[in-house]
Amino acid sequence: MDIRTGLLEGKKRAAARLITMLENESEEGIAVLKEFFHLTGRSRIIGITGPPGAGKSTVTDRLAKHLRKLDKKVAIIAVDPTSPFSGGAILGDRIRMSDLNTDEGIFIRSMGTRGALGGLSKSVNGAVKVMDIMGYDYIFIETVGVGQSEIDIVKVADTVVMVMVPGLGDDIQAIKAGIMEIGDIFAVNKSDREGAERTVTEIEMMLDLNGMDEYRPPVKNIIAIDNIGIDELYEDIEKHNIYMIESGAFIKRRMKAIEEEILGIFKENLMSKVSKLQQKTDYMTTLITEVYGKSKDTYTAASELSDIINKEGGKISG
Repeated sequence: MDIRTGLLEGKKRAAARLITMLENESEEGIAVLKEFFHLTGRSRIIGITGPPGAGKSTVTDRLAKHLRKLDKKVAIIAVDPTSPFSGGAILGDRIRMSDLNTDEGIFIRSMGTRGALGGLSKSVNGAVKVMDIMGYDYIFIETVGVGQSEIDIVKVADTVVMVMVPGLGDDIQAIKAGIMEIGDIFAVNKSDREGAERTVTEIEMMLDLNGMDEYRPPVKNIIAIDNIGIDELYEDIEKHNIYMIESGAFIKRRMKAIEEEILGIFKENLMSKVSKLQQKTDYMTTLITEVYGKSKDTYTAASELSDIINKEGGKISG
């Protein structure tokens, strides 16, 4: 099956092949993405993040099923930590959401962070575009819930749902990680547990301190496993979208996402050239030795490295 025809016909197999090609940094895959780039920008991108054990997969599962009842096509990208051996995703949300896989209107893909400098690799951005080209109405990006991926999700998603859970200890540990500022909606899952109301109160107090005037993120009690509060959560996602469009924030966020992606690709390309320089010449070894011997400082070394990349860039990438 031709991958281009498959994409336009909405074939999941074609999408899966193209995403794999992008993960492997295939030039052919990038060429296909460039060819169909004009078809992107139509999907709603929803980030689902929060600490481990909060029930993010269950929340994503229930929201996807709710949207299917509304006859919306849904794609789910589950960003898992990367296996140090295979480079693949190791949590396997496709197994946890196996009942969704039989639905023709749902596409699920687990992806690894693959050692990206941030928490989300550029292949995640590529996968989002593939789903967008395929005509999915909503694209959910579920992060693993640790480290930089929680911060990076705001650079991609139109709406970020922060899933919290009672009993994390040390008040809300996520506050100290500085991720409270990225949530557009807070969902306190497993709200039948003791301490749920306290968790809601603490989040509300934190939002008070942030002094949000134009838009204040709603804080909802939900029990995703029992499908309690999911309808209301979806309504809040829609309300946030309306606010973003009417206030002009939607365009600003999309433009910022484009800026971040361009810079991210540029940085990765630059680091790739540095890596190839190390493999092809002893230039880096010489620089390191000179800095170690104090005959050169790190700032001068970095400047010289930049100069050699600019001068020899074409030869290095070959």
